[in-house]
Order: sequence, then structure tokens, then C-alpha cells
Amino acid sequence: MTAAYEAASKGMGRTDVVIEVLDARAPGASCNPAIEPLRRQAQRPALKVLNKADLADPERTKRWLRHYNAQPQTRAIAISSKATGEAGRVPKACMLLAPGRGTIAKPLRLMILGIPNVGKSTLMNTLSRRHLARVGDEPGVTKTPMRHELRAGLVLVDTAGLLWPRMTEDVALKLAALHSVGAAAYDPETVAASLGDILLRDYRQALLERFGVAGETQGGHDLLVHVARKRSLLLKGGEADLRKAAVALLTDFRSGVLGAITLEVPPAAPEELA
Repeated sequence: MTAAYEAASKGMGRTDVVIEVLDARAPGASCNPAIEPLRRQAQRPALKVLNKADLADPERTKRWLRHYNAQPQTRAIAISSKATGEAGRVPKACMLLAPGRGTIAKPLRLMILGIPNVGKSTLMNTLSRRHLARVGDEPGVTKTPMRHELRAGLVLVDTAGLLWPRMTEDVALKLAALHSVGAAAYDPETVAASLGDILLRDYRQALLERFGVAGETQGGHDLLVHVARKRSLLLKGGEADLRKAAVALLTDFRSGVLGAITLEVPPAAPEELA
């Protein structure tokens, strides 16, 4: 990670716009706090790309777009990088942040950053309409910075997925739920129970439709017990197999089977606090 940060810091001096890809289901948790100081030191504008917007709550996505678009030298868009038409909005938004660039004489130089498994490689492949980067549903597919010419006048540098040390427990649990942290680094029952707390609070109807969750289910642990019994995921003595229930809940969330879900809302704007 130290080497990756050093490479990103050096590369920003040769970059016109920094693209940070976020997961639209948790834009705050997936926004690397170490990237902003690097970008501001280099005095480069940023495009925040809320990717996987097709899996996120559209009303909450609007709130996050307002939040990021209110920040200086920053634009934000929401896309699904698998859709060619939507991904095409990225270079257009970057050109607005760096007017006068994008020609053979003055190419638009972009650096793409983000935590693991937010869809950077998919976005790059969609933008170029060819296979530039290996795609996988596992964190850490991209290992080293790679420079690609997407077309004449448009250059993109891909970087390794950047996590940061000493993240809060709340952020770590959300990133694990998104599968931005390797499965060996977390306990699925703990992560699924934390996810269950959020779903019971904000998306109980989705749980009712998927698992028949009743009103008496009040916490993430209770939800896992309910999922286990609903799916007949039982141990030999008839006890609920919470690990298998946790995997089932996480899989349904990550795949979008539970519906459009966003795990957090942005900080309240000053006018909202008035």
C-alpha cells in the first residue's frame, strides 16, 4: 500500500483530472480519506464516480451527488460502468473539469483511483471498448499502475486499489459487506449481522419480501437466525447455521437480489441543519 500511495502521489503531478470511483451503495465508506490530501496538494480537480448505481437506492444517490457536487473543484456522477452509454459520461465530465485538454497536442490525462472491487477495471474496459484490465469479483485485481491510451487525446492511468490503515469499525464493516475487503480478513457473521441492523432499520420491506421477516425481528443476529430457518440452513442438532445464513444474506445484498440499497446517507448540508 505504501508503494501504491507513492506511485499515486507522483502520478498526480502529470494528471489533469483525478477520477475516484466509489461504490454508490456506500459512497462515504468507499471514499478513501488519504486520496483527498494527495489531490489537493497536487491542485488537481476530481471527478467522483458513484459506480454500481443500478444497485443503489436512487433517492440516496441524489443526496450523495448533491453532497459531492457542493465541494470545490469536484464533480460527481452516478453510473453503472457495465453500461457503455453511462460510462461515456466520464470523459465528458472530465473535460468540463479541464477545459482546453483532450486534443493530440494537449491530451487529457486522467488518473483513476479507488478502493478494491469498486469497478475500476470494468469502467476502463467499457470506456475503451476493449479488454484493458482484468476484471474479478475479488478485491485487489489491479496490482501496479498501468498507462492506457483510450483514444487520441485521452490517456488514462490505472492504479492499484488503495485501502487505508486505521479505518473505523463502521467503515470496515460496510466495506466488508461490499466485498471491498478480502474474505479472509473478516468474520462473515459479524459483517452480516451489522448489515442486518442497517437493513432492518432502513429496508425492512425488502427483508419482508425476500425472507418473510416479521416485525418482531429486531437485530442483525435475530435476522440471521430467521434467514437460517427460512432457508433450512441448520446444524445437526437443529440449531441455526449462522455462518451459512450470513453468506446467504451477504450474497443477496451484493448481487442486488434484495433490491436497490444504500447503506448510508451523506452528512447534513448546512441548510438542512438550519
